[in-house]
Amino acid sequence: MDRRKFLGLGLAAVAVVPATLSATDFRSTKPDTWTAHKVDEAVKALYGDVTLIKSEDITIKVPKIASNGGAVPVGVKSDIKAKTVALFQDANPESAVAVWEVAEGTEIAYGLKIKMKGSGTVTIVVEGTDGKFYTASKAMQVALGGCEG
Repeated sequence: MDRRKFLGLGLAAVAVVPATLSATDFRSTKPDTWTAHKVDEAVKALYGDVTLIKSEDITIKVPKIASNGGAVPVGVKSDIKAKTVALFQDANPESAVAVWEVAEGTEIAYGLKIKMKGSGTVTIVVEGTDGKFYTASKAMQVALGGCEG
């Protein structure tokens, strides 16, 4: 293949890719979620009046004591077939942290760092493809003064 054809095909592929990728902007479609001060209020703003089912099929990994509230590592894993996964916490004024859409066949295995102004609870809500809402929570502490004392 000559260079011009190769570059032309590459540009055509790049032009097509953005058209096939899409994601819901939950901040604009569900704005009350991001201003809710309590986890249950944020869940209601995001999903409506739903019943949350506690599930051992959701694993949350957080440190027992985080030495830096500005960068608390959070890991989330689950085998539940899901449409969305939402992360909330109750240590900051606004509870919602993140919402992910889950593509069909995708493994739920996320890791990120969040800010927590103090000790609190991290809550995960998984919207299952079966129409049910599953949840798990884990309490943790943030060390005062930046040491794990």
